[in-house]
Amino acid sequence: MAKYKIAVLPGDGVGKDVMDAAMIVLEKVKLDAEYIYGDIGWEFWRTEGDPLPQRTIELLKQTDACLFGAITSKPKQEAEKELIPELQGKGLVYRSPIVRLRQMFDLYINLRPCKAFKGNPLNYRDDIDLVIFRENTEGLYSGVEFRPVPDEVKDVLAKHSPNMERFKDVPNDELAISCRIFTKKGCERILRAAFKYAKENNRPSVTVVEKPNVIRETSGMMVELARQIAPEYAPVELWEANVDAMAMWLVKNPQNYSVLVSSNMFGDIISDLAAQLVGGLGFASSGNIGDNYGIFEPTHGSAPKYAGQYKVNPSAMILAARLMLDWLGEKEKAKAIEDALASVIEEGKVRTYDMGGDNSTIEFAEAVAARI
Repeated sequence: MAKYKIAVLPGDGVGKDVMDAAMIVLEKVKLDAEYIYGDIGWEFWRTEGDPLPQRTIELLKQTDACLFGAITSKPKQEAEKELIPELQGKGLVYRSPIVRLRQMFDLYINLRPCKAFKGNPLNYRDDIDLVIFRENTEGLYSGVEFRPVPDEVKDVLAKHSPNMERFKDVPNDELAISCRIFTKKGCERILRAAFKYAKENNRPSVTVVEKPNVIRETSGMMVELARQIAPEYAPVELWEANVDAMAMWLVKNPQNYSVLVSSNMFGDIISDLAAQLVGGLGFASSGNIGDNYGIFEPTHGSAPKYAGQYKVNPSAMILAARLMLDWLGEKEKAKAIEDALASVIEEGKVRTYDMGGDNSTIEFAEAVAARI
């Protein structure tokens, strides 16, 4: 019996291409695992009305971790038009499967390493080594939204906030509200995860990235808790930055930062910015991590126009597998994968199109596997 059961969800678009590449590398490190493939993605939305079938949820409940590729996602009205005729007009609403999984399994940490590998021609600088902790289950992605806004919601908001006064004459069907919901528990656990990581990995600072001067209640709570928690993790220093200023400083002096921690949407934005500094989304892996389960994925989309061409860079998916191994406690195997990937990038003989080469997704993965 294998030591681990790993759910494998390639998804659609280039998700299948990069997953094939990652499996080549995983097979080389000889992880003692049973890999169980599952269904997720646009085709299941189209034909079943659910991009995350219940059978896939049950599969994840029976496994130790999950590797996830990429899936196509479209706006509400476009999504409804692509349903098969039998499912149209039934009130089905597309919702992101990965957001559902994060909330369903309480995967409150979104871990996003952004490291510049030597020799990558796409690096902004070669000395960048950032790790971003993004809160993964709350904030603006909580899914508490209204359009049109019901009378009772509008009335309650007007009662409790004088700032609603200027919207009182806006017709309900011309008003849209998305709620930015923070809890003390949600803020505290993502902050502690960031500080714990910094201390265990000898990183000098944790920068909390919010906007408390304007978004006073939610960002204010996050920063207030960071100041309370920070002394417990000395000598790690607490730095603070407004999210808009952080975007500027990441372009100006990214080498000065070590660990960043932020709420869901701000963390999403600065993660992509940081990813571009180290070569783009082709190098950006992420872990969706809770107390008992982890889902590991590249952060790029499904890029349908490249599906099946085995053209795209699989580095992010390979690094997602590395994150999974590290989380499972397979530290040596995780390091072997990262070292092999770094070696291939530095040598520069095998490169996908984004790095100026003409090698395929599979050729790149085979080159990495050969170095292990």
